[in-house]
Amino acid sequence: MIQTVAWITSLIFMSFVVIVFGIVALKSKEKRDYEPIKKKWYKARTFYGSVLVIFMLAVTIYTLRDLPYNQPVYGEGSEPTVVDVEAFQFGWNISETEFSAGEPIEFKVTAADVTHGFGIYDEDMNLIAQTQAMPEYTNTVYITFDEPGTYEILCMEYCGLAHHLMIEEIVVK
Repeated sequence: MIQTVAWITSLIFMSFVVIVFGIVALKSKEKRDYEPIKKKWYKARTFYGSVLVIFMLAVTIYTLRDLPYNQPVYGEGSEPTVVDVEAFQFGWNISETEFSAGEPIEFKVTAADVTHGFGIYDEDMNLIAQTQAMPEYTNTVYITFDEPGTYEILCMEYCGLAHHLMIEEIVVK
């Protein structure tokens, strides 16, 4: 939805810019006294610039308000299953690996040694959630698996020669 709004908004603004440049190109052939034109368009530039800034601020606030950054995916009163995840070269320590479909889960992700990437992939290898696993810091990933299946956790940050072996499976029933 947000991507569609951004795409349509971009097309409208690009069309507007093309129209303005076309008008300027057509009007550039006319000879007129420059001072009155300059005075008029300084006022217009100030007005339209202010309107554009206010409009773009409103669009930015509208499109960013729905981003799910650090927002739980469960409602009030629901207690999530808290899962501790520790990445290390070249594996994962995960406190729990079996879940039920529809169960809210809160992954607490950290690293024991170097920075790792914590990526959860579905059976088609589509990335469905991710965060960084960093030493001495804990990131939280909120997720509710809607469909049963086997999901893979892969390291997304190159961490050494056996990086490609950092694979763990979680099962959703």
